[in-house]
Amino acid sequence: MNLDELAQSAAAELAGLKSPDDAERFRIKYLGTKGLLKQAADHLRTIPADQKRAFGQQLNVLKSDLTAKFETARKNVAAARPAPGTLTDVTEPGCLKFDRYQPGSLHLINQTIESLTDLFSKMGFAVASGPELEDEFHNFDALNVPATHPARDPLDNFYLDRPSGAQPFMLRSQTSSVQIRVMERHKPPIRIVAPGRVYRPDTVDATHSFMFHQLEGLVVDTDVTMVDLKTCIDQFARGFFGSDVQTRFRPSYFPFTEPSAEFDVLFHYPDGSTRWIELGGCGMVDPAVFAKVGIDTEIYTGFAFGLGIERVAMRRHGVTDIRSFYENDIRFLAQF
Repeated sequence: MNLDELAQSAAAELAGLKSPDDAERFRIKYLGTKGLLKQAADHLRTIPADQKRAFGQQLNVLKSDLTAKFETARKNVAAARPAPGTLTDVTEPGCLKFDRYQPGSLHLINQTIESLTDLFSKMGFAVASGPELEDEFHNFDALNVPATHPARDPLDNFYLDRPSGAQPFMLRSQTSSVQIRVMERHKPPIRIVAPGRVYRPDTVDATHSFMFHQLEGLVVDTDVTMVDLKTCIDQFARGFFGSDVQTRFRPSYFPFTEPSAEFDVLFHYPDGSTRWIELGGCGMVDPAVFAKVGIDTEIYTGFAFGLGIERVAMRRHGVTDIRSFYENDIRFLAQF
């Protein structure tokens, strides 16, 4: 290998660098781990012993000289302004080449949240949010969940490590805490939905996760009745799943509503079969909850409901395993 010819060739190419891309190609060709200088160093092993010293010294000088000149040339092309007429107008709309790039989309959970909030917005609801790190008052006490209730068991919640005697904090186990914060800040009438993440130390399987999403709804006004609640759930079900679905209420118990119910939707399957599927819980707001936030129960009544966002997304799109939402498998996500 002739080092003089290599030096001349490199000098000519250095003089012709016009852009950072040119500089990178030069670096790879001459200075890269598989570049010509590396090949010259490997060639050192094959030449006669009496020529190795001189060849090695010449190679070291060439490498140092070429590296210094390359760094100078790279800085020069990086600092050079584009020629007139080649500036990019960053305000011009982009053009996506679909043969090279596929456009992305919202995650299915985010799509579902948008669909739900759009639907409830048309029904007159505002969208509210609150902190995911909560205190016990907003997560339990104000929701009429007594200290002895099993839902407050430390094994069923994510409590933060705190100094002895300090106020307990936790990752919220339900978005119902947002309802309390809204009622603290706003006087009736209130009509809100609150989507968000919640956390419970459940064993992960096809239908459970330690983190999932809920949407809670709250209406507070004069003369609000169970009929209004049933109408709201019916409108939600038909708007989200289709006009042919049916709903039903089953008596249940929740500390923060009285009376309480779970609501089911009747789904029709391609084979002609039907099945009632539970989607969430609901009920009339317990007067004890209103008392915690200073709402006069002689004037106002209200209802609340909650549903799992993953659950309704699974029913709407035929997803059978909740883990599919979080495994980042592009083959699954690209379907939506």
